[in-house]
Amino acid sequence: MRETNRVIVHCSATKPSLDVGVLEIGRWHVQRGFNEVGYHFVIRRDGTREEGRPVSIQGAHTIGYNRDSIGICLVGGVDDNGQPDCNFTFSQWAELKFLLEELSQKYPIQEITGHRDYSSKACPCFDVKAFFNLAEFRKQ
Repeated sequence: MRETNRVIVHCSATKPSLDVGVLEIGRWHVQRGFNEVGYHFVIRRDGTREEGRPVSIQGAHTIGYNRDSIGICLVGGVDDNGQPDCNFTFSQWAELKFLLEELSQKYPIQEITGHRDYSSKACPCFDVKAFFNLAEFRKQ
């Protein structure tokens, strides 16, 4: 089992009208040279959680931080003009919170961050650190 102590939240950078999942994102990642989908979880527009890579296998979602992290992708994140937009649904927020609680109980998570904390990208279009307080998950 690999060391797992952080969660990194991403977005698919897709318009709100486009509901994709692990299958489609996996195809995009293979086209970019990955051997499969790089995320461990994808949360669709309706809040459905899909599993990508097994958590026991290193992801391919944040250069330099894949070794010890779990990658979660929220579908959406750009507006109809392709500009960054925090346009996630209530169902996605609820499932993300539930998944973070679950992962925090199962693994020694030290931080929950967004992809934007490691790159110049806007992904996932909100401040994950400000939105999710790790201490709150540990109390549960």
